[in-house]
Amino acid sequence: MQKYVYLIPVLPFIAFTINILLGRFVKKAAGLISVSASIASCSIALPIIYRVTQGQLFQASFDWLRVGTQTLRFGYYIDPYASVLLFVVTVIGTLIQIYAIGYMDHEPRFSRFFAYISLFMAGMLTLVIANNLLLFFMAWEIMGLCSYLLIGFYMEKDSAANASRKAFLTTRVGDVLFFIGILLLFTITGTLQFYELPAAAAKAHPLLPIAALFIFCGTIGKSAQVPLHVWLPDAMEGPTPVSALIHAATMVAAGVYLLSRTVSVFTAIPAAALPIVMEVGTITAFMAAFIALTATDIKKVLAYSTISQLGFMVAAFGLGQPVASTFHLMTHAFFKALLFLGAGSVIHGTGTQDLRKMGGLFGSMKHTATTFLIAALAIAGVPPFSGFWSKDEILLAAYDSHHPLVFWILTLTAFMTAFYMFRLVFMAFFGKARDHHIHAHESPASMTLPLWVLAIGSLLVGLPGSPFMHHWFQNFLERAPHAHAEEHLINGFVVACSIGAGLGGIALAYYMYLKNPEAAGNMATRFKPLYQLSMGKFYFDELYADWVVKPFHALGRALFGFDQTVVDGTVNQTGIKTMSLSAVKQWIDKYIVDGLVNFVGYFTQWTSSVVRRFQTGFVQHYILVLVTGTLALIFLNLK
Repeated sequence: MQKYVYLIPVLPFIAFTINILLGRFVKKAAGLISVSASIASCSIALPIIYRVTQGQLFQASFDWLRVGTQTLRFGYYIDPYASVLLFVVTVIGTLIQIYAIGYMDHEPRFSRFFAYISLFMAGMLTLVIANNLLLFFMAWEIMGLCSYLLIGFYMEKDSAANASRKAFLTTRVGDVLFFIGILLLFTITGTLQFYELPAAAAKAHPLLPIAALFIFCGTIGKSAQVPLHVWLPDAMEGPTPVSALIHAATMVAAGVYLLSRTVSVFTAIPAAALPIVMEVGTITAFMAAFIALTATDIKKVLAYSTISQLGFMVAAFGLGQPVASTFHLMTHAFFKALLFLGAGSVIHGTGTQDLRKMGGLFGSMKHTATTFLIAALAIAGVPPFSGFWSKDEILLAAYDSHHPLVFWILTLTAFMTAFYMFRLVFMAFFGKARDHHIHAHESPASMTLPLWVLAIGSLLVGLPGSPFMHHWFQNFLERAPHAHAEEHLINGFVVACSIGAGLGGIALAYYMYLKNPEAAGNMATRFKPLYQLSMGKFYFDELYADWVVKPFHALGRALFGFDQTVVDGTVNQTGIKTMSLSAVKQWIDKYIVDGLVNFVGYFTQWTSSVVRRFQTGFVQHYILVLVTGTLALIFLNLK
């Protein structure tokens, strides 16, 4: 089985090559090509994942480039952490592509869409199995390119084009800092191989925390953490399958996976970098959930929910619990993919994304509504759904690590999560229809079947964190060379807070949006400053516009003016002076240099015409000249 590992990312890349080069010929078969490649990768990955659960590691490398005395090696390395994400990407990626065949059926650029999706799958799977940070970063950038292409897939829309550009530029900030971190880490440790980092980091070089924070900047950009979170809500301009695959389940989770891969760098001097990671994750989780409370676009609600849940994962890592972080990554991937695909089904069936126009969809979209409800219960943290087990692990980590403020902020965030998700559920699927022009219909089986598979996953993937399998899952992840986890006991207080937050949020949403619909408006009026703060998304976009975009535009205009007046002016004046000087040189060349040359020529020509008269070729002429000259000399001598 090991000899086929490299095929896991290669097969989607082959599908990309076929679809991008032969798209006009394969047409609708492009979807089947991509899905077939993804199923093939999944069929290779699943047995490998099973063997990893049995204690086996898959590892291979080859020399790629020599840098000084160091040799960079590329290859694959599949340990417990990699196997978790490999399971998520192959299974969920396949289901979303099956869903996309139905969702994108009438899209004229059908083959191009699946070409981009296959390229993304190739990049993401390369990242998952990469054995070193350099190959990881290369795959990371491929994913960024695919995100740009797919966000702007509807390029004829200005909003989509602007969103893709915003995502590309924002994430580039984090990526550049991430690359600096890679270079600094290589300088400090002399290696970028994941399995060599624990031993190298154990020396606790004083610059390691700085390298860790630079690496964390990559997570901030890719996983949409404060302050680089602003790109993800706008990324919803892309097709819904893209939002589900890239911006909910896989790519945005790559930043959290990066932390797990480099955990030894962060824990070498834990008091230096980890508190910053914890603070960023906690702030992000709370802030994004607060914004989601008032969002009215169904995809924007889920986008801010994704940012918030990623904040939970980052906070868990900052609390020193990469196991809890990875566990929530796995459960979140299933229920958030289901939520996005469910939202896509709603959009497909109603033609709108505005929650204010929806209502009463349960009767006409039973499959979509039921599976969406399952996902909502999972993210709300209601037992026994998967989100309860993983979120409870994070709250327990905060409680046991003696960070009461973090614990209560995350508990409040869990309450807000349940509230805004069931606000969405009640506004969309229950109550009365608000827009009678909408005639909703259920999506085709190609779309609803993946919903049910993900719904089952949203219920079952939490089992590894349940009391029945918790020890096995903990021990499984701790087998990774860089793993770090602590054993937790069940804490009744934390469990009560977790369940109470979920059920309390659901109850409040029920009261405000079904029982007493006027309550929402009354609350908005009573707490107007907070309502406006949520509606204004904490005014990050305005702050960036005023303090980043406008200053750079002003700098651009100043540099353009400098270029136009000074640089171009100097160049233009130099050209004008050069032309004037060349005119003078032309006159000198024409009338002096050429005149002198021509005079010499004319003089030579005239003298030669005179001398030529004495060179007649007749002997008698020469005798006459000789006699005449002789007589002249005699005459002169006689005088």
